[in-house]
Amino acid sequence: MKKISLILLFIALLSGCATAPVAHYTPSAAPVSTGALRYTVKSGDTLWSISRVYDIDLKTLLHANSLQGSTLISTGQVLLIPGRVKERASSVYKPSTKDTFIWPVRGRVVSPFGAKIGKVINKGVDIEAREGTSILASRAGKVVYCDAYLKGFGKTVILDHGDRYQTVYSYNSEILSKVGDEVTQGYVIARVGRTGRAQESCLHFEIRKDGEPQNPAYYLPR
Repeated sequence: MKKISLILLFIALLSGCATAPVAHYTPSAAPVSTGALRYTVKSGDTLWSISRVYDIDLKTLLHANSLQGSTLISTGQVLLIPGRVKERASSVYKPSTKDTFIWPVRGRVVSPFGAKIGKVINKGVDIEAREGTSILASRAGKVVYCDAYLKGFGKTVILDHGDRYQTVYSYNSEILSKVGDEVTQGYVIARVGRTGRAQESCLHFEIRKDGEPQNPAYYLPR
């Protein structure tokens, strides 16, 4: 019942995207904590994968480094890991597919997280791609929602990843999965289209934690 209630709340929040404000996290000056570590960003790192390595909340990592908006990290950048933390793995830690997100399609981001077009606030990213392009599951998960007529979003698929995270794939031309399907990372779940409010062929992609929109820039590899 708890999962069903969460899904219903999730759909209600998604449907209200045109008017509901995006919750932006605005950190104050970065604190300097006793026992803090410094981490040098390596190729392929994301803020989320680093937070997993050190077992700290992503918002805590953002706050400690005064990161906000659409800030991206780069190889060689030094990040402060706050507090007395214990590294979960060595410096050669390689996250498994359970710990990472991949791009569902490759293309130019035509509308970033938090962008406004008229009264609509983007709670994800819109990625330009040719109509019919395969859309991949960003992580392994279970299909918990499929709908061809979700207001504003058209043909939509939602995956639940079993760890409080969900991903949303909208504007599709075709849905290739059904509710209850267990899919692996990279599995083709839909095709790119321009349904809903899409003005061009693209994928609307969201990452949510407990139903709250997250900035995909923190989770997806560069």
